[in-house]
Amino acid sequence: MRGVGGGLHHRGLLKNTSDVQPDTIHADTQGQSLPVFGLAALLGFDLLPRIRNWHDLIFYRPALNTHYQHIDSLFGDEVVDWDLIEAHWTDLLRTAISIRENRMSSVTLLRRLGNRSRKNRLYRAFRELGRAIRTIALLRYLSEPQLREQITQVTNRNEAFHGFADWLMFGGKLIGHNDPDYQEKVIKFNELLANCVRYSTALDITDAANDIAAEGHPVDLDDLATVSPYITHTVRRFGNWTLTPFGSSTAGRESRPCAPTSVVSTPR
Repeated sequence: MRGVGGGLHHRGLLKNTSDVQPDTIHADTQGQSLPVFGLAALLGFDLLPRIRNWHDLIFYRPALNTHYQHIDSLFGDEVVDWDLIEAHWTDLLRTAISIRENRMSSVTLLRRLGNRSRKNRLYRAFRELGRAIRTIALLRYLSEPQLREQITQVTNRNEAFHGFADWLMFGGKLIGHNDPDYQEKVIKFNELLANCVRYSTALDITDAANDIAAEGHPVDLDDLATVSPYITHTVRRFGNWTLTPFGSSTAGRESRPCAPTSVVSTPR
């Protein structure tokens, strides 16, 4: 469901107790919706997703009589309903505080808001707030080249990591178990494995660069920064298997495939 992914990002960020406290959420097109924009703003996060199909999005005016000299053609005739936001502002704050205090899950909330029921007053309030927040985000995206570059870089890196993690996932993307705890363990282990492998690959790249520098060849750090750690051809996903050919004098029932536990990249 579109928007639930944003709830997962919120939950992970709110549980973060490290010294690094992010204040920005990047996501792909499916990771955003109007209620998610509103919820992220109330939780203190800046939602800056990569958005496709701009022609389908509406820039909402702050008031019906508001017009702009150069960008007025971007805006439609729809106006943010500030009265609706003000009427339910207390409910919006209570909801955000409940999520902050871990009394309510943002995933559960977004699932409830995902039905887009016009009778759901809380959904309408979050949607209206999201219209204002998303319009601001779209205007920033248009006017700030560095922001566009940042969003593209971050989302591309995330997609590269997830593609690498999927490649390492034994059996493909399907988790053959319905137990949520088991599924969470599989996902966390897969991410841990991907982080370990890319760290090992980064060490190998560093060693190779140091060897080149030791031989007297110049190493450009800018060029080195473009080398991806998501190299697959040096990784043995299934370990080393030593098989004894049929007809060999050592062949027998006691012969077993030997697979080491390490799946890190091979040394150069």
